[in-house]
Amino acid sequence: MLKFAVLTCKPRSYSARRLCEAAKKRGHVARPFDTLRFSLLVDREESDLFYDGEHFELHGVVVPRIGASLTTFGLSVVRQIEELGTLAVNTAEAIAASRDKLRAAQLLAARGLGVPATVFVRRREAIRPAIERLGGAPVVVKLLEGTQGIGVVLAETTEAAEAVVQALQSAGRNVLIQRFVRESRGRDVRAVVVGGRVVAAMSRVAKGSEFRSNAHRGGVGERVTLDADFERAAIDATRVLGLDVAGVDLLESSDGPLVLEVNASPGLEGIEKTTGIDVATAVIEHAEKKSALAQRRDRSERPHASA
Repeated sequence: MLKFAVLTCKPRSYSARRLCEAAKKRGHVARPFDTLRFSLLVDREESDLFYDGEHFELHGVVVPRIGASLTTFGLSVVRQIEELGTLAVNTAEAIAASRDKLRAAQLLAARGLGVPATVFVRRREAIRPAIERLGGAPVVVKLLEGTQGIGVVLAETTEAAEAVVQALQSAGRNVLIQRFVRESRGRDVRAVVVGGRVVAAMSRVAKGSEFRSNAHRGGVGERVTLDADFERAAIDATRVLGLDVAGVDLLESSDGPLVLEVNASPGLEGIEKTTGIDVATAVIEHAEKKSALAQRRDRSERPHASA
C-alpha cells in the first residue's frame, strides 16, 4: 500500500478526485492537498515542509498538478518534497521545462522534433522583422506561460500582431510569436502519455470561427487512434522534457506532426469522457511501478552489512 498526495490548487476538481479514487481502488491511501496551504523551511541544519502550519508527513508518492498561476511557488513545493526524499511522479525540473514554452520549444527542436517556428523579441523595432522571418501574417501571439488557450491571439495582419505584442510587453509580459499553421486551423490532437506510452488520444475541433481548439474555449473532442508519426512525436516530446505524465498537443502540418505544447498537468475530464479510457488509473499504475523501482534502487545502493 502507498500513500498518495495529489498537489492541486483545486482539491475538488475532477482530476484530483479521479486520481484519488483510482488510488483508493487499488488499495492505496490518497488525499488532495491545496498547494497554496504549504509553507517551506530551508535551513542548513534541518529543512522542513508544513501544511496549514503543521509538519507535513511525507507521502510515498506525490502527484503534482501545478497550475500556471502558481508555477513559481508550486515548483518550490515540489522541489522541497523531492529534497526531503519523497517521489514525485513529475519532477520539478521537468515541470519547469515544460511550463516555459520557449525553453520547451528549444529542447524539442534541438532533439529534432517538429515545432511551430517561433520568435522571441523584446525591442519594438524587432517585431516586424521577426514576423517577416516567420513568413508574415497571420501569426499566433501567445504568452510565454499560459494554459487552456489563455493569452493566445491570432493576429491576421502584421499591424495587429505588432499592436498585440506591444500591449502585452508594456504590461510586463513575455510574448512569443509563432508561425500560423494553416493546415491545422481550429484543429489539434491531444495525446496523454503516461510512462512512455500514449494511453489516450483525441482530436479537438474549435467551435465556430474560434481558432483555439481547447475544451475551455468550446472545442469538441473525438476519440482517435494516432498514426505512428504522431504517437512517436508525443512520446518523444515527454521523453525530451523528462515528464512521466503529460498531455501533448500536436498539430498536423505539411511537414508532419508539430508539437504545439506539452502540459505537465493535463486535465483528465475531457480526455476520459471523450475516449472512455481510465487515464487516472494509468497514472496510478505507473506511479506504483516508479515507486517500486525507486525502492529497489535504494536497497541496492545501501552499504551491505559486514559478514
